[in-house]
This record gives sequence, C-alpha cells and structure tokens, in this order.
Amino acid sequence: MNIRNIKTTPFTDQKPGTSGLRKPVTVFQKPHYLENFVQSIFDSLEGYQGETFVVGGDGRYYNRQAIQIILKMAAANGVGKILVGSEGILSTPAASCIIRKEGAFGGIILSASHNPGGPEGDFGIKYNIGNGGPAPEKVTSAIFEQTKVIDTYKILEAADINIDRPGSFKLGDMSVEVIDSVESYLELMDSLFDFDRIKEFIASGSFEMCIDSLHAVTGPYARAIFEKRLGAKEGTVKNGTPLEDFGGGHPDPNLVYAKDLVEIMFSENAPNFGAASDGDGDRNMILGNNFFVTPSDSLAVITANAKLVPGYKDGLAGVARSMPTSAAVDKVAAKLGIDCYETPTGWKFFGNLLDANKATLCGEESFGTGSNHIREKDGLWAVLFWLNILAVRQESVEDIVKQHWQTYGRNFYSRHDYEEVDKDPANELMDRLRSMVGEMKGKEYGNYTVEYADDFSYTDPVDGSVSSKQGIRIGFTDGSRIVFRLSGTGTKGATLRLYLESYEPDASKHDRDTQEALSDLIALAEEIAQIKKFTDRDAPTVIT
Repeated sequence: MNIRNIKTTPFTDQKPGTSGLRKPVTVFQKPHYLENFVQSIFDSLEGYQGETFVVGGDGRYYNRQAIQIILKMAAANGVGKILVGSEGILSTPAASCIIRKEGAFGGIILSASHNPGGPEGDFGIKYNIGNGGPAPEKVTSAIFEQTKVIDTYKILEAADINIDRPGSFKLGDMSVEVIDSVESYLELMDSLFDFDRIKEFIASGSFEMCIDSLHAVTGPYARAIFEKRLGAKEGTVKNGTPLEDFGGGHPDPNLVYAKDLVEIMFSENAPNFGAASDGDGDRNMILGNNFFVTPSDSLAVITANAKLVPGYKDGLAGVARSMPTSAAVDKVAAKLGIDCYETPTGWKFFGNLLDANKATLCGEESFGTGSNHIREKDGLWAVLFWLNILAVRQESVEDIVKQHWQTYGRNFYSRHDYEEVDKDPANELMDRLRSMVGEMKGKEYGNYTVEYADDFSYTDPVDGSVSSKQGIRIGFTDGSRIVFRLSGTGTKGATLRLYLESYEPDASKHDRDTQEALSDLIALAEEIAQIKKFTDRDAPTVIT
C-alpha cells in the first residue's frame, strides 16, 4: 500500500458555515484545497480508524472527482470501510438514513444544497456525525482549527474505482462498497407511511400530482417511490435526471426558481398536488391546485395531522422550529399540550432535541421539514407526509390549509431575500440594528408598539451550549414580528434575509394577499433598517 504524505500550507477561508464548507467549484479545484479540508476532518476526529463511513453527494459538477479523492484519503488515514452511493449519488436525507442504519462512525456529504452547479457554479462538503446529523459547532470548530495549522495530508496512490454500479472493492486495506442509492431510504419511508393507502388514493383516478426534482438528486428517489412503488403515472416526476449543472437551473424549491412547476400548478387545469425538492433533496415546496403552502404552514399542518400517519400515530414528544420560522406551529403545539422549541437557523440545532426525545417534528421556513426518523431535513418525507394526509382526509390541499387557519388563525408570513449584496454594508446594517435593539422596547412606530427587541441567543436545553448573534428580532404587541439575518449558505457576497409575520385570528380576513397584508410591516422594516441605503437595492431578489 503506497501512501503519499503531501506537503501543504493552510488556506485561510475554510471555516464551515451552517451547512459545511461551500465555495465556487473553481476554489475547490485549487491544488490541495479539497485535500486540506478532508485531512482536517480526519485530524479532528478520534477513534475512527477501522470504522465505517458513508460518502455521497448530489451529483453536481466535481462530485465524482471529489469522491475519488476522499476514498483514497480515507484509505490512507486508516478508515475501515466506506459505503458510497452508486454513481456518487446520495441525497442528504438518504446519507443520514444510511449512517444511522449501518451504525457508521460518520459521513462526508458533497453538496452545496440549493446553490447553482456546473463548472462556474458552487460545490460543498460537510461532515455528519454518527447520529446522521450535521456536525455540531464543537466539531466544525475543531475542523476549522485544523485547517489553520495543516502542513501535510495523506493519500493512497491508486487507480480510481468504478462507482457506477453496486459492487465491492478494496483500496489498500480499506473496503469500499458501492451501494444502491435509493433502497435503504425507500424502506425507511415505507415503514413510516401508509403506502398502500396512498397507492389506492393515487389509483382512484380523481387525483393527479406533479413532482419536480429540478434535475437534482431526488429524481431517482422520486421515480422509485412515486411512479414505481406508489403507482403514479409515468411522467409524474419532472426533471428527474440528475445533471451536473442542474440543467442550467437553480435547484431551490421556491416560487421563483421552481418556475416550471409553478406554471403547471397555477394553470387552468392544474393537478391536485405539486411538490419540488432542492439540489441535495432535503428541502421541499408544497403546492395545491392554484395554491401555495408556506413552509411554516406546512410544518403546522403536518403537526396538527400527525396522528393520521402510521409512523406518528402514537403522538409527538414535541416540536421545534427555527427562530425565523413563523409561530404557526406554536399554536398547534399549545393545543396538543406539547413543548415547542425555538432554535437558531441550521438543522444541527435540532439534533440534540431529537436525540433527547424532546422533539419529534421540526422545521425551518427555508423549505425544510423533518422528524426523528433521521437527523436531516427531508424533502420527499414531507411530500409523503402530505400525500398520507390527503389520502386519509380526501380533501384538497387548499381546503386542509384553510380549515387549519379557521382553527388556529393565520400567520401571514413572507421572506424577502437580498442576494449577493456587498458584505461590508450588510454587516454594517446588522451592527447598526444590534446597537438599536436595547432601547427599542416600548417604542411606537405608527400603529405598532415594540414588545421586545433583541439579537437572538439560544441556550441548548440538552447540553447547555450557547449560540449568540443568531438574528435581530423585533416583536410587536399585536403578535407581529420583523426578523433580520445574514445567511451563511451563499458563496458570493452576503444574503440579507428579512422575515415578516403578522397574526390574523379573524377568518374573514384570511384570503388577503400576503404581501398586501404585510405591507405596513414591509415599510416599517425599511424605515428601521434602511435596507435600500445599505444594500443599494430597490427590491428583494426573491420573495417567498
């Protein structure tokens, strides 16, 4: 076994964000760049020698080359066995599923999620721990510290292995098993949902759906589950072939970037149900016939109807939502008599709650929903949850959501994204807001009176760890909220996210247009934060 020890020097920009390290492909292609980060993962871990790891990605450009490098480095660093998805494909939820099922030490997932792909697009890498979830901050911090001092990495000198179909191989002393990318995940879904009832519902002839995989990772999973296992007609899954550049599209399941699906679902003869997922399969968008379900409402409806689904019929331990997500699920939790946790943005914050059985369901407003079945958000799981609810209730998506509003009230909610703004002015905007919040309580802005204002800080109820500076919250006495955050998921400039929420208990006012209902808050957000001045933007890039 010929192991090479390659001399290297640190890169200064390898600090992982909320979902690992994301950079343009051209950055990862620099000599030693990927290798430095992978070696830093191994150097920061203890007791992994001889253990099993899972490796796979969303199929974007550079996925295959990166996997071959990782396999050879894993062999050189003493890993016992690697499970790698066939063709290098593993959705992020499937990777989490396999880590848990196989009792793996951890996994390396290659994805930049919803970011564009291709030679000029983005690439990403993240480490998941043995519970199947994203590495917590203490682990990512240890990895980052290693990237700052690394001077050597290890790699096996060997030919590439064939990852195009299942099979077993050896790389030095390490075993490599290329596995079916879909099988374990499909089995898990079958154990949670009433597939027979959903299949019967689809076969009734009165129900039609459209699933858009955006030329990303979920295509093979969606075809296996919806068309083959559940009997939906061929062609139900659109854009189902994973492409290295996602067909030139932006694999983000929202009303702007999933425009093909939106056109279908808002047409005169629209299907009953539509859904889209993102680059690595962990996000989802749910649509009815001419009807959009916000991710916040989706989490609330799923929580309220959980007992209709076999895997959740015995009730929920609790629910959790990210801080910017609307408080719609809070009202459901209160009625069910279960705890509702408010965490920072980032799925890793849900992991402790799920492991401690404090929460069963969790979700983020950024189109992510999941449960304790794995430790990642899960796009197709959410789609199946909705299909199970529809099959049992025999009502339309719109009717189910509107009945939910009648019971709990409606949380008018929207997110305005200002993408790729200059980082310095964006940070200046946030610093200015931080300096203001301490004196805002009781202040009046037109018809609004500030009830609280802070820079959100979270103390983990399981391990006591504290995460500060998680976003500026301004809450008003009528239950309305404005939240400002800088997102860490982009690779160019900064993304300023503005979240707006207004609670309306009066059912006669539930049919108002969302942006109209939030217009006063939108104007107030501009008045307080001076967004136009700091971003030099007249309008958001994306409104969801």
